[in-house]
Amino acid sequence: MALFDKFDEFKENAQRESSFSVASGHDYHYVVLQVTLKEKLIGTGSGNLTELEDVINKQASKGYRLHTITTANGGSKGLMGGDRIQATMVFEKIV
Repeated sequence: MALFDKFDEFKENAQRESSFSVASGHDYHYVVLQVTLKEKLIGTGSGNLTELEDVINKQASKGYRLHTITTANGGSKGLMGGDRIQATMVFEKIV
């Protein structure tokens, strides 16, 4: 059972690390971040809109505002199914 726990932990870390960039560690005028929105396993809509909201609020707390957001269909199906949408956001430093 410990092997399955390690695999689940690895899978969760990989998903979290690949879901958005942390490039905003520097004090740039503009920051570009990307979040992968995953379709819910059951039902419709995104299963991780709170992650998108967290990214936006984190940047706002650093003095950035959302300047532009674009989305593109990732075109891949996950292990359990479900579409992926790449949301790319440009944040601007409020001066």
